[in-house]
Amino acid sequence: MGVVKPPTDRTPKQDRSRATRRGLLEAAVACLAEHGWAGSTVSVVAERAGVSRGAAQHHFPTREDLFTAAVEYVAEERSAALRAVPDQDRAAVVAALVDLYTGPLFRAALQLWVAASNEPQLHPRVTELEARVGRETHRIAVELLAADETKPGVRETVQGLLDMARGLGLANVLTDDTARRRRVVAQWAALVEDALG
Repeated sequence: MGVVKPPTDRTPKQDRSRATRRGLLEAAVACLAEHGWAGSTVSVVAERAGVSRGAAQHHFPTREDLFTAAVEYVAEERSAALRAVPDQDRAAVVAALVDLYTGPLFRAALQLWVAASNEPQLHPRVTELEARVGRETHRIAVELLAADETKPGVRETVQGLLDMARGLGLANVLTDDTARRRRVVAQWAALVEDALG
């Protein structure tokens, strides 16, 4: 048997490590969305990602580390999706914002919020993360809507839109209310257009 030489180029190992980490984050998001906090363990996530529990714990030493990172990943994905919205009319932007809150990414974040309300070690991490995500989402929404927040009421209009989108996301957790949601989104788009001029 010959001598194994150490690799001179570490890029493939780094790429594998990044791919493993991303796979764990995607699996964690899917598990949270499908099974909630109680059914989402490191072992379940590792199995879904196709890696060992040890590999999962190498990347994320604790369950809280894994799921906090997963929600941060969700936030980055949501922000990237928002930034990718092409310049459109405000009605299309309103619909795109609502879509962010009615899919599996929001469902996963919601599960972590519920867990954080009862888990003291998770609460401060999720609270800080969600504050940061909220500010970023608001900033991107202002840009997409071409909203001038120096005008009275504009900031509140944008925040009201985001709060309404979150509420529609919550309603969608229990039942598919697509038809009602379409009507609400159309009305809110009209209100936003009137308020922002």
